This record gives sequence, C-alpha cells and structure tokens, in this order.
Amino acid sequence: MPAVQRTSVAASVSVRPLVEPDLDRADKIFRVAFGTFFGAPEPETFFGAADYVRTRWAADPQAAFAATVEGEVVGSNFAADWGSVGFFGPLTIRPDLWDQGIGRRLMEPVMACFDTWRSRHAGLFTFSHSPKHLELYRRYGFWPRFLTAIMKKQVTARATAPGRVLYGELSAAERPGALSLCRALTEAVYEGLSLEREITAAQAQGIGDTVLLQGTGSGLDGLAVCHCGAGSEAGEDVCYVKFGAVRPGPGAAERFERLLDACEQLAAEKGLGQLDAGVNLARQDAYGRMVDRGFRTWLQGVTMHKPNEPGYSHPDAYVIDDWR
Repeated sequence: MPAVQRTSVAASVSVRPLVEPDLDRADKIFRVAFGTFFGAPEPETFFGAADYVRTRWAADPQAAFAATVEGEVVGSNFAADWGSVGFFGPLTIRPDLWDQGIGRRLMEPVMACFDTWRSRHAGLFTFSHSPKHLELYRRYGFWPRFLTAIMKKQVTARATAPGRVLYGELSAAERPGALSLCRALTEAVYEGLSLEREITAAQAQGIGDTVLLQGTGSGLDGLAVCHCGAGSEAGEDVCYVKFGAVRPGPGAAERFERLLDACEQLAAEKGLGQLDAGVNLARQDAYGRMVDRGFRTWLQGVTMHKPNEPGYSHPDAYVIDDWR
C-alpha cells in the first residue's frame, strides 16, 4: 500500500447519523479508502459504477453513521438488519486519518444497532491478510472463521429455470404473501433470518430484483436478491447475487443448481455480461458446484462472527452471500 501523509486529529471525533447531504463526501472517502488500501493508481475511481454508500443509506438511513472532525465527514459505517442476523460495513475512513481510533468510534453505533435489534448472530467481511482489521473487530467479540470467496463468471445462454418468478413482476396485492414465503424459507435456513429489508430495498430503489423459485407445494424452493448494473452494488455490466438460499433438506443441491440457473437467466435478460456471487468456504458443496459452473474467485476475504459460531455457514447450507 502506498504511503499516505498522516495528519493529527486536532479536535475530538464526533459520530452522528449519516444524512443525505453527506452522501457524496462519504462515497468519495469510501472509494479512496479502498483504492488506497489496494494500491490503485486512481483510488478516486475504485469500484467504478458500483454504489455501496447511497444504496445502503437508502435501505436504512437509521443504521448509517458518519464520523466527523471539526464538522467535516471523515468516515462512515453501515449496519444491516437481517432479522436474527446483523452485519456491518463498509467501514471506511479518510486515509490520512487511519490508525487514530476513528474506526473504534464508528463501531460503537453499529454495536448499539445489534443490541437494539437483538441480533442473535452478527458478522462482517474483512481482509484475512490484515492483522489491523482482524484485531480491531476481535476487540468487539468477532472471530474469524472460514474464508469467503467473491466469485464471478461470464453469463452464457442457459436453459430457463422452471418455476422462476420475479418479485418485481408481482402485483402489490401479491407481494406481502411472497415476503411471507421468503421469511419461511430463510427461517428454515437459520432461525429468525429475514431478507425482507433487502428484497424491498432493491425493488424500491430500482437497483435489481429478487428471484423466487416456486416449489411443488405452497412454499418456495429458493430465493435470490440480485443487484443489477451501474448504480447498484453490482456495478457496470454485472449482476450481483447479494443473498441467495434454497430450502434445506433432501434435494437442496438440485434446488441450488436451479437457483444458479435462475440468477444467470436474470442476468441475461438484463443484458449483463457477468454474474458475481459470494460463498463462505464452509459451504463446501455449494462452493464446489459454483466452481464446476465456471465461477472463479476474484476477491477473497474472511467473515468474522459474533459469537464464534458458524451460523448458517456449514457444509449442508446452500447459501450465497459475503457480508461485504
């Protein structure tokens, strides 16, 4: 990582809610911070057309926080409520103010969110090669577990997935019932897990859609919340599966294959050339099936868990996510 000039924090750091007028500044810091960490020649353009700051703020403004010094925004952090599961990030700070305790200050409000939400399991994605990051989060009770692979593949013409429905194509009257079916599916994956906020946020912001796989009975066989293209977390020409899961139990592997077909079908319909999806390597068969389909890892990190338990990352889980 290139050296950056450090400046001392002349005044106390304040942490407050992130508000709409802050978003441009927070987005710039987000890009420069990651770009600097990875040694990008033009850190201001890191992540290209992908948007993490505005999309996460819009999804839940009450769970977005800014750090300020002398009234100027110098960093931000975001928490996400997935029912019994909570995660946070991206936590980013202006590079010349790294290593001055601002990260710890930005951890305080997200930990308060987890307490308020009564999150049973909390986590984050970070870089396994960074002792500084691992130690910061360990102080708050998070423990590193298996590696998580962020994978990509080129979209190809595939057979359509039978029983596929898009949440965005449902009528207003049909959507509450669909959300109830989604909750039943994620509850079967992990007690209390709910992706309702992600499903409705993607729809409300117009940044993607949710794939629903109808089962043979009245329930769902699978679901996948997908971000599509520029202005979403996916970026230019990318369909990103932010979360995907299938009904556990006998036949789960075949349902997972069908869900991957459905996600690639959505990407093709949207005219997107790349499909991105993250998977925790504890989910061994899910990872192997993605590799067999041509997915390849382009970014690798580690998820840290509080408490030090696997949650829904275990060999029998067919789940796509990465907690970035």
